[in-house]
Amino acid sequence: MRNILIIGAGKSASYLIKYFLDKSTAENLHITVGDINIENAQKLVGNHPNASAIFLDVFNEENRKGAVEKAAIVISMLPARFHIEVAKDCVHFGKNMVTASYISKEMQALDEAVKEKGLVFMNEIGVDPGIDHMSAMEVIDRIRDNDGKMILFESFTGGLVAPESDTNLWNYKFTWNPRNVVLAGQGGAAKFIQEGTYKYIPYNRLFRRTEFLNVEGYGKFEAYANRDSLKYRSVYGLDDILTLYRGTIRRVGFSRAWQMFVILGMTDDSYTIENSAEMSYRDFVNSFLPYSPTDSVELKMRHNLKIDQDDTLWEKLLELDLFNPNKKVELANATPAQILQKILMDSWSLAPEDKDMIVMYHKFGYEKDGEKHQIESKMVILGEDQTYTAMAKTVGLPVAIAALKILNGEITTPGVQLPITKEVYTPILKELKEYGIAFHEEEVPYFGYDPANM
Repeated sequence: MRNILIIGAGKSASYLIKYFLDKSTAENLHITVGDINIENAQKLVGNHPNASAIFLDVFNEENRKGAVEKAAIVISMLPARFHIEVAKDCVHFGKNMVTASYISKEMQALDEAVKEKGLVFMNEIGVDPGIDHMSAMEVIDRIRDNDGKMILFESFTGGLVAPESDTNLWNYKFTWNPRNVVLAGQGGAAKFIQEGTYKYIPYNRLFRRTEFLNVEGYGKFEAYANRDSLKYRSVYGLDDILTLYRGTIRRVGFSRAWQMFVILGMTDDSYTIENSAEMSYRDFVNSFLPYSPTDSVELKMRHNLKIDQDDTLWEKLLELDLFNPNKKVELANATPAQILQKILMDSWSLAPEDKDMIVMYHKFGYEKDGEKHQIESKMVILGEDQTYTAMAKTVGLPVAIAALKILNGEITTPGVQLPITKEVYTPILKELKEYGIAFHEEEVPYFGYDPANM
């Protein structure tokens, strides 16, 4: 049997593993799931006769290499920073590799060696990045093939809570890595291009520059800019495009409220707070506010942020139990961002019965025969439960489909790559539709930007 090695049995692995288990007999597959916590792997493979769970410590060279050498193809579902040692082993043993992560500089440096061995190293094949690449390139290539000229591309993705599980005033819960949410937008200004003019949004203004989106059946959303949209010009072959913008989707009102934490400095991850373990939540909030011999923490907070007592922003803060003097941080030498994450996890962790939701929204503007046109393309995926989530589905299935097509010789172009060619995205998008992952497209009037006001 052909051995597929999956390294990492975390939240995104459920659909991935189920896909292979369902096809294992017909495709002559044995699925080996390796994780440092073997119980996680065992839970996902169950008692299936064509699968096995193994202990795999990616930092144990002998352990790691032994597992890679026995594989026909390797799928790394590890955090991005841990892929590289697995990738080097794959080059050494001549194994194809698939990850859902962005291509790092270290991974890209292996490109020549990967090509020399005729291997396929497919990356960025999850949801974002992944489905966003493939669904965008499918429409962009179609426009070009019909002699259209791309002038606008905007793309938005959000990992959100499903409507029936939306039970707090923030209309948000953690459906993925909470730390990434708390640190979102840091590390430099967001940059994009609009009607030929370069635009920049510094972190301190990021969450007050949003764009509204409407998705039929799901209502109104907002999106704030991703850090660097410009790098996708060359990736998508859009070097002369006038407008290119990528953003993150939230429910309307989230960004305005999140800006309060940014203003106070609670999202800072660059220093640690003294005696943080013994602090109460109230102490943490007070540490960012000026001293007053008479005013309460609540009053100082409202005054500092200019929040009226009847403002919905205030209700959102109260809902988080920020001013509780009895709840302890219990994190030693913690940064403000780490403490804020701890506080938010009390309120924003998914309940056992909660379901998540993925929303993706593309806008394509193009010129043809002297006229401007626009296509809007939308996708909404709902999770089933806490194991088979929308996030796991949209991350895991593209990874699985790509890996099987590489294994079966249907995707053959060698090198370190992402899924932007027809050879890759056409068959994968076609199969994803069988699992309900599909986009609804419609022609709409072009935005009609006025360049003088850009």
